[in-house]
Amino acid sequence: MTSGGPRAAHDIVVVGGGAAGLCLAHGLTAAGRAVTVVEAPDGPLRPPERTWCYWEAGPGAFEQAVTASWGRLRVRGPEGHVIESEPAPLRYRMVRSGLFEQLVHARLTESGTSRVLRATVHAVSDAHRGAEVRCTTATGEALTLRADLVFDSRPVRRVPPHRTLLLQHFRGWFVRTSEPRFEPEVADLMDFRVPQPRHGLAFGYVLPLAPDRALVEYTEFSRTPLTATAYDEALRHYTGSVLRLGRFTVDSAEQGVIPMTDARFPRRTGRAVFRIGAAGGATRPATGYTFAAVQRQSLAVAAALERGRPGVPPPHGRRSLAMDAVLLRALDTGRVDGPRFFTDLFRRVPMERLLRFLDGGSTPWEEFGIGLRTPVGPMLRTAAELPFLTRRLTARSEERT
Repeated sequence: MTSGGPRAAHDIVVVGGGAAGLCLAHGLTAAGRAVTVVEAPDGPLRPPERTWCYWEAGPGAFEQAVTASWGRLRVRGPEGHVIESEPAPLRYRMVRSGLFEQLVHARLTESGTSRVLRATVHAVSDAHRGAEVRCTTATGEALTLRADLVFDSRPVRRVPPHRTLLLQHFRGWFVRTSEPRFEPEVADLMDFRVPQPRHGLAFGYVLPLAPDRALVEYTEFSRTPLTATAYDEALRHYTGSVLRLGRFTVDSAEQGVIPMTDARFPRRTGRAVFRIGAAGGATRPATGYTFAAVQRQSLAVAAALERGRPGVPPPHGRRSLAMDAVLLRALDTGRVDGPRFFTDLFRRVPMERLLRFLDGGSTPWEEFGIGLRTPVGPMLRTAAELPFLTRRLTARSEERT
């Protein structure tokens, strides 16, 4: 069959079955909408299992997919100084993509109105009275889906024009030690006891799953990803010389690259076509966190549809984006020392307040107080120059492997 062959009419089509696509499909289905999620078939286009983390007060909509959570969080400075706190009522949560997909797929099936279709999407465009998605099914059949609205979560090929673009790139090992080495109730968000790159910053990240099991990651904020060999060398140094884990085995690994940028991601690409998730600007520029934002974005989309105004509201407020733009530029220019900046921030600001700030839930007064606890001179100089900088294009975009 050709691409002009079978056609099927749908209320809403969501392209992509990652965190953003499934969160939105879940929210719209709960609001009584009929949704078709188009996911890539098994093969090279389907991403490997991934880990998503976020903080939340109390159980949320996807609590059944939470693999582990932590009530205490820790940051370690370059010289080993420890900042540890219990940011109650917030808990830090880990979700594995496989369990999350199973949960949402089951709920969509139970609804009786929504479904998941395995197909490769080739094009999304406006059509008469709606939009259409041209794809090829897992059996090789060409299919065109017609819908009132399409929400596309596929990664963008190129980051839109920006003034600053850093990459958060990382590799993590799920390790199993021969002796108990981890504190299951404490997660290490940033451990700066690792060699720092010439440009940007680097840190370790430890999420304990049991006294003898954890996800251990090496992460950099810089302009260029490392080679696989370099990541593994950094992880061997961190697990051996810093954490001193002793003998351990690596059960699995994960690796990814997330753009941290002040680019403006368009959330509407046609009359009936919208972008969501990282492609729609849901990634918090200064941290790379996305999962909590796509949940909020999904609720906002459902509310907009209920009001008869289809669209994707901004996932982050203007104040948050403005402050993130200043921080990214200050880090990229080297005006602030990254490890010292984050260590001092966690030391000077109550952790619960800081996490709410990073999630966009702080008040203007709280944000003013947080700003006073940063290097004021370099940050003001950076803020003053940003309006005069030209936004430009590069070839970088989001990747996860």
